Amino acid sequence: MQNEPTPPDPQRKRPPIGFSAHVGREITELGHGTCTVAVTRRPELLQRLGWLHGGVIAFLVDSAAGIAAGTLLSPTQAVVTSEFKINFLAPARGTRTFSRARVIKPGRRNLVVAVDVYSLENDTEIHAATALVTIAVVAAPTPPQQA
Repeated sequence: MQNEPTPPDPQRKRPPIGFSAHVGREITELGHGTCTVAVTRRPELLQRLGWLHGGVIAFLVDSAAGIAAGTLLSPTQAVVTSEFKINFLAPARGTRTFSRARVIKPGRRNLVVAVDVYSLENDTEIHAATALVTIAVVAAPTPPQQA
């Protein structure tokens, strides 16, 4: 990283907006280079067999990876996902599904993040998916000026 990284900001746990709010994503854990996000099972997030939709699982991967990577950057930097590979291992049938992300290779331009997704079924964590995500570092957008 070009600038000195900042420690995880508790404000990153602020309420989600946009699509994250629509899905109901919660940040449950946040650390230096790590993040866990979760969603609670709802009918509108399920596919035809009653399992959490693969697109929601992919969103959890993307969201946790981006947030984990962002904890290692300076305030002048932001992140965007440039690619990811996901393996679906088991149906996510539980009441809550969460993804745990950890940066495994930080870099100035790209960070590589490993993410594992679990579904909580009867107090048992079922490993539902695993992914490898490449996050690109970009300049943080300038906030719009207040009139």
